[in-house]
Amino acid sequence: MKELYIKQKVFSIGEKFTVTDEHQNDVYYVEGSFFQIPKTFSIMNENRGEVALITKKVFSFLPKFFVEVQGKEILTITKELSFFKARYTIDSEGIEVQGNWWDMDFEVYKQGQLVGQVNKEWFTWGDTYKVQIFDEAMETIVIAVVVAIDCVKSDEAAASSAAT
Repeated sequence: MKELYIKQKVFSIGEKFTVTDEHQNDVYYVEGSFFQIPKTFSIMNENRGEVALITKKVFSFLPKFFVEVQGKEILTITKELSFFKARYTIDSEGIEVQGNWWDMDFEVYKQGQLVGQVNKEWFTWGDTYKVQIFDEAMETIVIAVVVAIDCVKSDEAAASSAAT
């Protein structure tokens, strides 16, 4: 099992994250596009090579996010029409997210096999998520799922604050 930590940088322009291992070594870098349409988040390895891309679909009635890993679309997160509480669905072939993903406390399964577990760390400066990887071949996909869900949450928070 491998443990990684996703840490959002507080007060960063363009939304930046780092993903570190348990020894605080940088493993992945995540950078959001700044004033770009469509909004994207690029996940890069330690050599700054892109390994995953998250894109928010523009001109869509309801928000939709596409997650690509190494050029292949692996899942889509779509907002459902709801009047009281924001609801989203995650569509993917063979990948399933179970648990309370809105509070960043969930498991990721591939064809019924547990491949990753995510828990939000409390009392930290900026949002920090502990990610346990049980299948290292799925590491990039699990990281991309966590970042995509965080993007959806940030987008929903921005929409809510703009509406008030």
